[in-house]
Amino acid sequence: MSTTQITAIYRDTGVEAYRDNPFIEALPPLQESFDGAAALRSWLIFDDTDLQKARVVRAHNICRIADDFFQPLGLHIHLSEKISVMIRGGYVGRNPKTGDLQRHLQNGYERVQTGDLSSFRFQEAKSTAQSMLIIGCSGSGKTTSLQRILATYPQVIYHPDFNLEQVVYLKIDCSHNGSLKEICLNFFRALDKALGSNYEKRYGLKRNSVETLLALMAQIANAHALGLLVIDEIQHLSRAKSGGSQEMLNFFVTMVNSIGVPVMLIGTPKAREIFEADLRSARRGAGFGAIFWEPLAQSQNGNSNPEWVAFTNNLWKLQLLQNRDLVLSREVRDIWYDLTQGVMDIVVKLFVLAQLRALALNKERITVGLLQKVYQDELKPVHPMLDALRSGIPERIARYSDLMVPEIDKRLIQLQQDIAAMTERTPEELVLNDLATDDERRIYLMLKNDYDSKLLFATVRKAFSENPAMTRQQLLPIILNWLAEEDQSVSHKPNAICLGAKVVKLENWDSLADDDLRFIKSQKVSAKAVHTALKNKGMLLELREHFGKVS
Repeated sequence: MSTTQITAIYRDTGVEAYRDNPFIEALPPLQESFDGAAALRSWLIFDDTDLQKARVVRAHNICRIADDFFQPLGLHIHLSEKISVMIRGGYVGRNPKTGDLQRHLQNGYERVQTGDLSSFRFQEAKSTAQSMLIIGCSGSGKTTSLQRILATYPQVIYHPDFNLEQVVYLKIDCSHNGSLKEICLNFFRALDKALGSNYEKRYGLKRNSVETLLALMAQIANAHALGLLVIDEIQHLSRAKSGGSQEMLNFFVTMVNSIGVPVMLIGTPKAREIFEADLRSARRGAGFGAIFWEPLAQSQNGNSNPEWVAFTNNLWKLQLLQNRDLVLSREVRDIWYDLTQGVMDIVVKLFVLAQLRALALNKERITVGLLQKVYQDELKPVHPMLDALRSGIPERIARYSDLMVPEIDKRLIQLQQDIAAMTERTPEELVLNDLATDDERRIYLMLKNDYDSKLLFATVRKAFSENPAMTRQQLLPIILNWLAEEDQSVSHKPNAICLGAKVVKLENWDSLADDDLRFIKSQKVSAKAVHTALKNKGMLLELREHFGKVS
């Protein structure tokens, strides 16, 4: 018996076709779309106390966002409604009270005995199951969304009156091996995990043929009243190892049409070749329709996409930076989209990586420049895929649809560790750690109270690297000479600009307000870009409007 199963409690659904069907009436009540969306939403929030915590603590909280943040969109609600209909509809033709389930089980026994999936004993055992296909590029949120929706259902329900464990859903992955036999083994493993059974040992480890394994898999699915079978990463299914596309489709169609178990197939655009060999195959592979899971669009009909705006606004609230901007500017939102192309996983991870980089630099603010820098440094593995999405060329997109991003997850962990190490040492300790020898450190400590630390560090390193044969006593007067010369030259060079009463060093311009001219200049690499930014913010005086066109 599974430790996570619940005991059935039956409720009338109000739908006549579902009445007196214990498999359906034991499921959670039917929900309106609004309530279903609320059940999917993650309620991850940070308060003022989180903002005041040490950087290393904030870094760990920031990394939680990648796993815990979820914003329901229209596509999620659509998928949730389809899953609800698929599970309940599949049980209509397998009601244990009417004998339908028993007829399916007898037909399954016949298939196991003969090894022929098309065999049956009771022809009147009709299927009410449907199939569905979900296609989308990696990182678009297919699997995450599905897991959240399935989590709103109990996986195992025990019916005392029938002494039966009902498995509401089962999700398995198509391994890189790509064979139907491997799908069967993954099915037995997943069922053993859900029920605490030993089907893999009983059937999977023996030398059964693929046909026998498929028949056993189908029979066990009906014996436990499986409500929905989800097969993810379907693009890995190999034609050669599975006997060709026709053999694969025959298996999936038999599961749905003859055995009565709804099947959902999920894959990247590379999986389309399995179903698009001909029109008939496409129809059989997606009897309940296909969902093409595209990245979130930035605009709709010339206007900003409200879903993109809501998604980024809610994500923007999850900042744990001291100098954060409370309102997400249009400029940041636009560059955010351009860099990620609306791929959910990358949108969230760029936001997380940018916060970690801001903490590591002690800037504690997300700017356009920071997002661009993090994109260039941390997201290199997905540049080809995002470039393909920007091109809009289907062939290029399909080529990179399976690109995975484990390197980005590794960088999240590395940045956490860097921040933790940084907070354990003082700024002086960091400088001393970067000096190569004890002599360098002694001179630095001797002069640290009289000179700027950055200037002193660079001068000491230069002196020792250019004069490796000299002793500390010989180098000291050279270092003092260079420092004196640098002091005189710096006094004639502006390293800060004074506007009004506020003096801000050039390297700190990105800490200013987003409507400060110095901040705008710090975020742009060319005069033309600065002019465009000032114009977009309404900060330029258009002389033509006042004096007319100059001839």
